[in-house]
Amino acid sequence: MSIYQDYLKQIEERKDQGLHPQPIDGAELLNKIVEQIKDLDNEYRDGSLNFFIYNVLPGTTSAASVKAKFLKEIILGESVVKEITPAFALEQLSHMKGGPSVEVLLDLALGEDTAIAEDAAKVLKTQVFLYEADTERLENAFKAGNTIATDIIKSYAQAEFFTKLPEIDEKIEVVTYIAGVGDISTDLLSPGGDAHSRSDRELHGQCMFEHNKDMQNELLALKEQHPDKRVMLIAEKGTMGVGSSRMSGVNNVALWTGVPFSKYVPFINFAPVIAGTNGIAPIFLTTVGVTGGIGLDLKNWVQQKDAEGNTIRDEEGEPILKETYSVATGTILTINTKEKKLYNGDTELKDISAAFTPQKMEFMKAGGSYAVVFGKKLQTFAAKALGIEAPQVYATSKEITIEGQGLTAVEKIFNKNAVGTSGATLHAGSYVRAEVNIVGSQDTTGLMTSQELEMMAATVISPIVDGAYQSGCHTASVWDDKSKANIPRLMSFMNDFGLITGRDPKGKYFPMTDVIHKVLNDITVGDWDIIIGGDSHTRMSKGVAFGADSGTVALALATGEASMPIPESVKVTFKGQMKSYMDFRDVVHATQQQMLKQFGGENVFQGRVIEVHIGTLTADEAFTFTDWTAEMKAKASICISEDDTLIESLEIAKGRIQIMIEKGMDNAKQVLKGLVNKAETRITELKTGIKPSLRPDANAKYHAEVVIDLDEISEPMIADPDVNNEDVSKRYTHDNIRPLSFYGGTKKVDLGFVGSCMVHKGDMKILAQMLKNVEAQYGKVEFKAPLIVAPPTYNIVDELKAEGDWDVLVRYSGFEFDDNAPKGEARTGYENMLYLERPGCNLCMGNQEKAAPGDTVMATSTRLFQGRVVKDSGEKKGESLLSSTPVVVLSTILGRTPTLAEYEAAVDGIVLTKFKPSTKQLVR
Repeated sequence: MSIYQDYLKQIEERKDQGLHPQPIDGAELLNKIVEQIKDLDNEYRDGSLNFFIYNVLPGTTSAASVKAKFLKEIILGESVVKEITPAFALEQLSHMKGGPSVEVLLDLALGEDTAIAEDAAKVLKTQVFLYEADTERLENAFKAGNTIATDIIKSYAQAEFFTKLPEIDEKIEVVTYIAGVGDISTDLLSPGGDAHSRSDRELHGQCMFEHNKDMQNELLALKEQHPDKRVMLIAEKGTMGVGSSRMSGVNNVALWTGVPFSKYVPFINFAPVIAGTNGIAPIFLTTVGVTGGIGLDLKNWVQQKDAEGNTIRDEEGEPILKETYSVATGTILTINTKEKKLYNGDTELKDISAAFTPQKMEFMKAGGSYAVVFGKKLQTFAAKALGIEAPQVYATSKEITIEGQGLTAVEKIFNKNAVGTSGATLHAGSYVRAEVNIVGSQDTTGLMTSQELEMMAATVISPIVDGAYQSGCHTASVWDDKSKANIPRLMSFMNDFGLITGRDPKGKYFPMTDVIHKVLNDITVGDWDIIIGGDSHTRMSKGVAFGADSGTVALALATGEASMPIPESVKVTFKGQMKSYMDFRDVVHATQQQMLKQFGGENVFQGRVIEVHIGTLTADEAFTFTDWTAEMKAKASICISEDDTLIESLEIAKGRIQIMIEKGMDNAKQVLKGLVNKAETRITELKTGIKPSLRPDANAKYHAEVVIDLDEISEPMIADPDVNNEDVSKRYTHDNIRPLSFYGGTKKVDLGFVGSCMVHKGDMKILAQMLKNVEAQYGKVEFKAPLIVAPPTYNIVDELKAEGDWDVLVRYSGFEFDDNAPKGEARTGYENMLYLERPGCNLCMGNQEKAAPGDTVMATSTRLFQGRVVKDSGEKKGESLLSSTPVVVLSTILGRTPTLAEYEAAVDGIVLTKFKPSTKQLVR
C-alpha cells in the first residue's frame, strides 16, 4: 500500500470522528501527490490536486518545500497543470508565509525572465517572513544594480506589506455567549487531558468546552442565527483564561468563532473576540493578541457603594455586586474600533480603549503580532540598505518618562534590555521591545511552538538568546503511545533548532523529565535577565519571567525578542516573625489572604508584577512564592535578594548546570558551558561589589504596597475551591484561603499529592522526617489515603539519595518509579500507600493521571480548577485543596484534615523554613 493510500485510509478513519483530512506537512506524501498530478490519467489526480491546493501546511514544513518547488516549475513553464496557471501558482506562494516559498519568489524575482520577475516581485512585496539569508540575497542584488531588487527594497522601506492591508472594520457586531459564570480556566477551552491533539487543530477543536456538545451546539446555533456577526465568548462575573496562556485555547476559540487565515490553509483561524466581567487573565490576553484577537474587560458587574462611598457587603463580608448592563447569551453588541467604545444599539456601555491601543490595532490589522514584529525588522533592514531613515509607519512605541521618579525592579530590567528606544529612562506603561535571555518550551505546547516556528519560516535559534530548554515534564508520568508518537519528534525538531532538550534524539543521555520551571530557574543565572516560557508558571526567582503562549515562545526563539508594555508593580514586604511550625507555603497563601483583606477584596496583584522583597531565601524556596503568583493573577514576579543569598543561589544553579553538562546535554555551541561562565562572572561582580544584586530605587513608585504580617500566621493555610458555594462565581478561585482549623480535623481526604513545581528538595526532606516522626509517635506509618509523591527534578532525587533521605522514602513506599520500565498507561485507582513517581508534573497537569472522580484531594500543586486534578462524580464534586507538604502528608496518614495539635506533633523538630524578613536595605 502506497503512502497516498495510507492517507486515504486515515481520511476514512477521520470521517468516523467527524473530521476532515489532516493537513499535510510531510514531503514524502506530497511528492506522491505531485507525481499523481503530473500523471493525467492517474485515478487519484483530482483528489491530489485538491490536497495540493487546499491542504498543505505552510512555512518550513518539508511539504511546503515540495509545494514551493512544484509551483516554481509551473511558473517557469517546466511543468504544465491546466488547473494551476502561473498566476494561480504565484497566488499560492503568497499564502505560504516564508521559508521555501520566499526562496522560490526570490529565485523568480532575481531571475532572467523580466515578466516573471515583476510578477514575483509583486508577491514578495506582500511578504514579511524574511530571514538574514533572504535579505542578504536582496541586498547583494540591489548593490549589483538589479532594478527589481531595488524596487522590492524600496517597498519594504515604506512597509507597504503593512500599509496596503485593509484597515480593521470601524464597527464590529458581536453576539454574546456566556461560556461560564466566575473565573474560566483555559482548561474549559482546551483541556489538559487533550494535550496530545493540540497540533491537530481540527481534532483538538472537538474538546472545546471540555467536550460539552450541548455548549458546542449552542455556539453553532448562534453562528447560524447571526451569520453576519462574530460570537464573543464571555466569563460572566469572572476573569477569562485563568491558569495558563494556552495557545490551544485561543486556537479553539478562533476555530469556532474566528476568521480563516487563508482559504488555502485549513483550520488556522485568527481574530477571536473574548471578554470577561473582570477582563482577561494577563498571559491569556497576550495570546489573544498574538492571533490579532480582541480581549475586552467588560466591568458589567460592579461593587455597590453606600452614600459615603463604602463597599456594601453581605453577611459573609463579600462585596455585593450590581449588574450595570447585560451581556446574556444572544445579546447583540457593537464594538466601535474608532471610538473605542462598546455599544448596545445606540447606548454606550463601556470605554474599551485598553483593548485598542495603537499596537493592538496593528496586530488586528496585520492578522497577529508576528507579522508586525517581522515587518518592523524588514523595514529596518530595507531603510538601512537604502541609507535612509525608516519612515514612521507603525505606531511609535509609547515612552513614559517621569522626571525625579526612581525605577522599580521591573523598570530597571526593561531599561537594561530594551532595544530601539530613544534612550530615555522608561517607566511603567512604556511599550518596549526587549531582548530575551532565556526561553523555555514545554512538551504539551512544544508541538504547537514547532509548528509556529515552521510557519514563520524560522530554522535556527536567535544568537542573542543565552539559552533555551525543551522539557518533557508534562508527559513524564505516563510514557504511552501518544507520547511515544509526539515527544521524540518534538525533541528532534527542538534539538536541531538549537535548544537543550530533556530527551536526546540520539539517545546518548538518559531522558530527563524535570519540571520545566525548575530547570529554567536553574539555568537563569542573571538577576537582570528576561525569561519567556511556554507555561503560566514561568516565574523565576532570578530575573523577571513571563509565561507565554506557544507562539510568543516561538517568536522569542526566532528573534531573541519580546514586545510588551512595562508592567506596573506591587511591592510586597514582610514584618514580624514566623512560628516554628509554619511552612513557607503558608506565607505564600497568607500573602494573598492579607492582600485581599488590606484592599477590600480587590486583587491589586492582577495584571501587575509582584516585587517581593524576599531577601534571605535562596532561589529554590523563593521560587515557591514566584510560582504561586500565577494564581494571584499577577503578570510576573521579581525576587529582591540580599547579595549573599543571590551568590548562594547562583552557586547552586552552577552546580546543577554542570550536572547537565556531565550528562551530555550540552550542544555544539556549548550553551550550558556559557551559562556556567555567565554565573561565575555574576558571582564575581557580587563578591567584589562591582555590580550588586538587583534592587529598586528608594523613590520608585508602585501601584500599591503590601506588608505581610508574619505574626498573624498562626496555623497552616489552605486554598479551597469552595466547590459548593451557592454563588458559582466564587467557586474554583484561588482567593479563598482558609486556616486549618476551619475544617475541625474532620474533613475526609481521599488522596494526597506532593509534587509539581511548587515543591523543592526541602519538601522531600520534610516528608522523610515526618514519616520518621509519625513512626516514632505511633509505632508505624499507616496511610489511610494514597500519597502520590513526584519530585520535580532528577537532581533532587540524586541529592536525596546521596544524603540518605531517598532510602527513607523508599522504605515507606509501596511503589518506586523505574526509568527502565516507565508506566505505559495512567493509573485508574490507588491503594492506601506511598507512591514514589517519576520526576515531572504528574497530577498537577491533569493531562495523564488524575484522582478518582469525586475525590477530595489535598495537594501541594497550584491547580484547583474544576476537572484539572480531579473530576466530579455523579454523587460528589471533586475538589483539590492546596496546602503545604506537611499538611498533605499528615492528611493522607490520617485520612482527614489534621487538627492543629496533631499537625504540630507531626512536624516537631523539623525546620520547615528558614525564612525571616531581611534586616538589610533592599533598595538603592
